Amino acid sequence: MNSATALKNACDKRVSSCRECSLLPAGACSSPGSETSTGERPQATLTGTSPAIRDVLALVRQVAVHDSTVLLTGESGTGKEVAARTIHELSPRRARPFVAVNCGAIPAELLESELFGHEKGSFTGAITARKGRFEIAEGGTLLLDEIGDMSPSMQVKLLRVLQERVFERVGNHVPVRCNVRIIAATHRDLEAAIGAGTFREDLFHRLNVFPIEMPALRNRIDDLPMLVRELCSRNVAAGRGRVPISAATLEVLSRQSWTGNVRELANLIERLSIVCAGRAVEVADLPAKYRPADVEARVAIAIHAAAAATTPEETAMLAETGVLRLLESPTLSDTTTSETHESAVAARASWTPEARRDGEPADAPLPLPEAGLDLREHLLAIERRLIEQALERTHGIVAHAARLLNLRRTTLVEKLRKLGIATGIDAADFATKD
Repeated sequence: MNSATALKNACDKRVSSCRECSLLPAGACSSPGSETSTGERPQATLTGTSPAIRDVLALVRQVAVHDSTVLLTGESGTGKEVAARTIHELSPRRARPFVAVNCGAIPAELLESELFGHEKGSFTGAITARKGRFEIAEGGTLLLDEIGDMSPSMQVKLLRVLQERVFERVGNHVPVRCNVRIIAATHRDLEAAIGAGTFREDLFHRLNVFPIEMPALRNRIDDLPMLVRELCSRNVAAGRGRVPISAATLEVLSRQSWTGNVRELANLIERLSIVCAGRAVEVADLPAKYRPADVEARVAIAIHAAAAATTPEETAMLAETGVLRLLESPTLSDTTTSETHESAVAARASWTPEARRDGEPADAPLPLPEAGLDLREHLLAIERRLIEQALERTHGIVAHAARLLNLRRTTLVEKLRKLGIATGIDAADFATKD
């Protein structure tokens, strides 16, 4: 069963909410600036459960069964072509070609030939007759991507085709009738372009029959975990490594502005699948532009992720160890001045866990000293105390202590070495036991 057939069957059922929120079109590239679907290679999906993407999915389903012209708008990277492919795959034209043409990637003097075709000898270099994209897409769907970048002269010619469904090849005056479904897409504000005189108002109204605005990723950030899972799966299918994304890393990614939208996220996941193949992606693995710039942000991210991913009993310990992993990032030292460090050291020298405010209960949170403190060293001290308590409770049995701390035994062994905690057991001995 090919991907298009699988998609049709899944969409016809429409029972599972997961199916309703992830539609899979199919297609494959044929040449730069122009693509024709073959049903051989799966493409990205319209994935998500946020209200913004659910609204888009509802509009896509409604218009797919009709031949109405669709205008897809939205920022670059929001998935306009994915939406166009989905409309095609859900339409009665699904068995016919889906052809995409990037009107901004083809020089204006060649776009007419690309769209309508040409006859042999019609211009220099035309050594054979060639079909245009309208003919290739006959019976199917033609996506005119970046329609806002089309030259004024080509806008006039396209308007005639949309009105009469007739075109002429370059070098031939015989009219050719066409039967294609038109979908146009642009990241530009066409109404503003009309005001500026760079886009024809009559062409805009021909295209704007059924407008769909694709939401920016920052406006559907709740979909990020689902998008990350799908992108990771796509990279595995492409032969790259599987890379689980840690909860702390997802929290960091959810705080990004994502000016490149889903395309930017896809590029990042592809990079991570190469450099972090076979292991979980932590915050320190992210490129510098995605990592938190200050200690407070790192701490908040780690504690939030741990609280969301663990039971209440484990939250405190995992939050602290999560913070430690974040603080071990090499970029931390870049954001800490020597003056701050010296004042924190001085404050720490006179501060103990017993230094609470008068009248506070014993289990109240410890107050932050006026001069601040060295958070990393304080957390290391907390980690040391918890490990020592676990070892004491388990009579020095490292495996049992690791279980109490929800750590792998080898991880705890490494922490014991790092913190210089003696257990009375030969280190080489526990390295062989798991």
